[in-house]
Amino acid sequence: MKEINIVLVSPEIPQNTGNISRTCAVTGARLHIVKPIGFEISDRTLKRAGLDYWDKLDVTYYENYEDFLAKNADAELYFFSAHGKNAHTDIDYPDGVFLVFGRESVGLPRELVEVNFDRTVRIPMRKTLRCLNLSNSVAIAVYEVLRQNDFGGLE
Repeated sequence: MKEINIVLVSPEIPQNTGNISRTCAVTGARLHIVKPIGFEISDRTLKRAGLDYWDKLDVTYYENYEDFLAKNADAELYFFSAHGKNAHTDIDYPDGVFLVFGRESVGLPRELVEVNFDRTVRIPMRKTLRCLNLSNSVAIAVYEVLRQNDFGGLE
C-alpha cells in the first residue's frame, strides 16, 4: 500500500478536520496539521466527527509551515487549489506523497501556489462555484492515490 500524507495548513473548522481524521484512519493515511489552527484540538465537535477513530490516527502537529518543511525536507508535495494547473487524476502520485490543503475560507496562500505551480492540483468543478468542502476534497484526493495503487491493503 502506498504511504499517503495529508497536510492541513491552518484548518479552521473542527468538523472538517474530524471528518478528515476519519478518512485518514480508515485509509491508513497520515495526517499533518500545520498551525495556527482555528479551534482547539480538544474541541468536542472535532472529537465527535472523528471520535471512534482518533486512537487509530497517525497525526503530527507543526508550529508553522516552515516547521513542516524543515521536518519533511525531502517530501514530494502536491498542492490542492481551485487554481491548480493539473487535474487530480493527471498526477502519478509517488509512494509517500504529501497532499497539501489550505484553509477552508481562502485555501492555500497565493504565493505558495505560485511558487509551486507545476505541482498544483485541482479537482474539476463548475467554474461558477468557488470550491468543494475541504473534507470532501481530501477524500477525493486520498481515494485517487489509492485507486492508482489498486486499493492495495484495503478490503
